Amino acid sequence: MNLLWKNFINSLKTNKGVFSIGFGDSVGKGISAIFWFLMAGILGPEQYGEVHYFLAIAGMGQIFSLIATSETMTVYTAKKIKIESTLIIISLISGSIAFIIILVTSLRIEVASLVLAFILIELANGILLGNRKYQTYAKFFITQKILLFILGLGLFYQFGISGIIAGVALSHIPYVFVIFKELKKTKIDLSLLIPRKEFIINNYLIVLSGSFSNQIDKFIIVPILGFALLGEYSLALQILVMLTIVNNIIFKYILPQDSIGIKNYKLKRNSIIFSVFIAIFGSILLPFIIPTIFPDYVETVDAIRIISWVVIPDTIILIYTSKLLGLEKSKFVLTSNIISTGILIVGFILLGPIFGILGLAGMVLFSACIQCIILYFGKRNLDKGSVKGEKNVQY
Repeated sequence: MNLLWKNFINSLKTNKGVFSIGFGDSVGKGISAIFWFLMAGILGPEQYGEVHYFLAIAGMGQIFSLIATSETMTVYTAKKIKIESTLIIISLISGSIAFIIILVTSLRIEVASLVLAFILIELANGILLGNRKYQTYAKFFITQKILLFILGLGLFYQFGISGIIAGVALSHIPYVFVIFKELKKTKIDLSLLIPRKEFIINNYLIVLSGSFSNQIDKFIIVPILGFALLGEYSLALQILVMLTIVNNIIFKYILPQDSIGIKNYKLKRNSIIFSVFIAIFGSILLPFIIPTIFPDYVETVDAIRIISWVVIPDTIILIYTSKLLGLEKSKFVLTSNIISTGILIVGFILLGPIFGILGLAGMVLFSACIQCIILYFGKRNLDKGSVKGEKNVQY
C-alpha cells in the first residue's frame, strides 16, 4: 500500500503542472463541499433537493447553449489555433437565448443568470488549461469557491433559497476578466470553424449527452420520488464529487498533454490503481461517517456503498476520453455518452420507483461501466487502425 502511494506521488512530481491543478481543485472543491454539506445540514433533504432542482434547470440551459465546450477550448488553445474569440461569442449568444427562455418560463432571474455563469467558467477554464497556465487556473478556481461560500451563505440568510442560487451565479464574476482578455487578444474569424466543424459539433454533442445525464436525473426523480429523495441523492453525488477529485485533476492535466502527443502512461496507470483504494474507502468507511454528520439523510448511507465504486470506471473513462479528444477522434466518446445516458434514463424510470435511491445509485454505476467498455473498444479499434496505416505506409 505504501509503495503504491509513493509511486503515485512520484508520478505526480514528474508532472509538476498536476500539483497546481491538484492544489486548486482540492482546495476549491473542499471549500465547495463544505458549503454544500453545510447547506444540506441546514436545509434538510427536501429543501436541499429543491435547490439542486433549480441548479439542474440552469445546468440544462448551459449544456444546450455551450457550443464551445471546455474540452474544445482546451484542445484548440493547446494547439495554438486562434479560434477562441469566435467560439466565445457563439456560446455567449446561445447562452443569452437560454437566459431569456429560463427567465420567461421560471420568472427567476437568479436561475437564468446561473446559465451565463456556468458558461463563463467552462470557457475560461478551457483557455487557461489549454495555455497550460495551471497556477492561474488554480487561483481563479479557489477564488470562485471562496466567493461561493461567502456570497451563497450570506445571501441565503437574506433571501433564502433564491439567495443561494444568486450567490452561486455571482461567484463566477472573476472569470469575466479571463474571457474579456481573450476577446481582446484574438479576432473573431468564422472561417476557422469550417474545417473544424465536425470536431466542434461532435464535442458539443459529447458534452450535451454526458451532461444531460447529470441533469435529467433530477427531472425524473422529482415527479416520481419527490424533492426529499432528490436531496438524499444529491448529497450522495456531492460525496462522489469529492471522491473523484483526483480523476478530474488528472484529466485537466493530461488533455492538453494528449493534444500535443505527450503520453503520460505511468501517471495514468497509477491513477487507476489509486482509484481502487478510493472506491474501497468510500464504500466501506463513509457509511459509518455519514450518519454522524447528516443524521437526516438516512437513505444516502446505502447509496454511497454502491456509488463509491463509480470512481474506478470514471477514472478509466476520463483517461480514454482525454486520449480520443486529444486526437480529435470524438466519435466513440459521443457514442459512449449517448448509450450510457440512455441506459441511465431508462434505469431511473424503471428502477427508481421500485428500489428508490438504491436503484438510482446502481444505475449510475452500471451506466459508467457500460461507457467505460465502449471507450475501451473504441480506443482499441483506433489503435488497430493506426497500426494498419503504418504498415500501409511501409509498403
